[in-house]
Amino acid sequence: MNPSLPRAWASASEDELKKVRGVCLDIDETLSTRGKLTSEAYEALWALNQSGFAVVPITGRPAGWCDQIARFWPVDAVVGENGAFTFFMQKGVRRRLDTPGTQLDAKVKLGKLAKKVLERFPQAKWASDQGYREFDLAIDVCEDVKPWPQPEVEELIALCVAEGAHVKLSSIHVNTWFGDYDKKKGFQNWLTHESPGFEKGLAPGEGEWLFIGDSPNDEPMFSSFQLSVGVANLHHYMDRLKNPPLWITEAESGAGFVEMARKLIASRGP
Repeated sequence: MNPSLPRAWASASEDELKKVRGVCLDIDETLSTRGKLTSEAYEALWALNQSGFAVVPITGRPAGWCDQIARFWPVDAVVGENGAFTFFMQKGVRRRLDTPGTQLDAKVKLGKLAKKVLERFPQAKWASDQGYREFDLAIDVCEDVKPWPQPEVEELIALCVAEGAHVKLSSIHVNTWFGDYDKKKGFQNWLTHESPGFEKGLAPGEGEWLFIGDSPNDEPMFSSFQLSVGVANLHHYMDRLKNPPLWITEAESGAGFVEMARKLIASRGP
């Protein structure tokens, strides 16, 4: 836990960063910028990979996206749907690891919850990637729709909680699901099961991993990682966080990710 306000990322010392061997990252508005993956941000992913860092996106995006990310991006694994599963490549084959706590009847429960959401919010639209999801319902609150007023977002969150669902607000969606898992548990499940044969030899040791994110659904990661970074757009949500990151970048979104990557790579020296 880190109850204080984040420090400037520029203030991070070489001593603090020298043990980092892996980077976990959120995708939307952490790696991407206003819905686009810039060439600079994608190049920063490759730069981390080629500098020997393990790279693991941890996202609220759906299984359909995660299959493509695991296959085509320079990453070692991707944790999807806020921790429900992890996809990774092993000897050229895409593998999958489900997180304990997922529920087989999740879609039935989510169908009932969806009806209640629409009864209260007839204007609600599911995220455009909902068809590729397996374990959660993503309600679009600003990606492809006019941004919802904050009081309605809060009421939507309260409705989901009252129905017994877990709920997290991202930069674009309200994600809600039934099951005992989150981003932290999904990542730890993969690391525990796969690190013994992991080519880069990482263990889940403190200080070996750094996490970077941008919104309240990243809070489980901010609280559990010894080293965590927020991109500058996290300032919009700071009053919602009990556990903010250790550092925050000067730049927002993808440019903030690039800022993080360059300093982290430089900390390794020539």
